[in-house]
Amino acid sequence: MKKFNNKKYILFDNDGVLVETEKWYYEASIRALNEIDSHLDFDEYMEIMSSGSGVWVKALANGVPEKVIIEARNKRNLYYQEYLRTKDLMIPNVKNILNELSKKYKMGIVTTSRRVDFEIIHNGQGITDFMDFILCEEDYEFAKPHPQPYLKGLDIFKGNKEDAIIIEDSQRGLQSAVAANIDCLIVHNEFTKTQDFSSASHKIDTLEELLSLL
Repeated sequence: MKKFNNKKYILFDNDGVLVETEKWYYEASIRALNEIDSHLDFDEYMEIMSSGSGVWVKALANGVPEKVIIEARNKRNLYYQEYLRTKDLMIPNVKNILNELSKKYKMGIVTTSRRVDFEIIHNGQGITDFMDFILCEEDYEFAKPHPQPYLKGLDIFKGNKEDAIIIEDSQRGLQSAVAANIDCLIVHNEFTKTQDFSSASHKIDTLEELLSLL
């Protein structure tokens, strides 16, 4: 088994890695799309997300006016927040895993989530208690797959690239890590499993495997 026990810093993605939000983003998107008669099945959604396109690409192709799409996007965001407030988002044993890792590593979260969504997700969850910092969409100029988010996280630690490892579940996140020249572990997620992870340093099925790899 490959080991990464020379690391000092762990940079976590958020959605799909520390919390189960991908399903609810999908449900909110489909709900908003259905309301403008732009139906998208699961396979189409997976293909769109793998390509890096937005969920509104089919609506645009079907001639839905941009004004209608903007309104639908705003509704999607509201539906998503509704789910974030009412659904169980916790990944089994995640807090115990983070507690163990925090004894040896400094850790931070680097996410493309909007801060308003992030704060709803983590309200009372206790996950952020283990983190030295949180970087959300508003905290950097260029989003993933640009390397800036992870490079900014590393700069906060004042660490070297070889001392850090990134935990991701998406191709865009992996591309950001590779562009930053930082090792990246991919954790399995049903909503990203069709994406290209060939450039990952390693792949794991569950977050618990970090305890034996690091």
